[in-house]
Amino acid sequence: MMMYILMAIVMFLSGILVFSSKRKHLLVTLLSLEFIVLSLFFIMFMFLNLYNYETYFSMMFLVFSVCEGALGLSILVSMIRTHGNDFFQSFSILQC
Repeated sequence: MMMYILMAIVMFLSGILVFSSKRKHLLVTLLSLEFIVLSLFFIMFMFLNLYNYETYFSMMFLVFSVCEGALGLSILVSMIRTHGNDFFQSFSILQC
């Protein structure tokens, strides 16, 4: 059991590392955020199973993480349609 929790913590830290180091493309940042959410879900699921709690909260967490992913993808699609790519330095803030 402790091995799974350690693996989830390593997953979380690697997601944070990728999120903070690869900030040029929106798709990479969205994928790293989804990886962080997945590791948090894994940690929460292990915690709830360890203490024999209900897993209803984990379903609510999954619903909100899916909504977050859908919003991120809609922003990505909108950005690609207006600017042609997801590279942050290719457009100016003044263009709106």
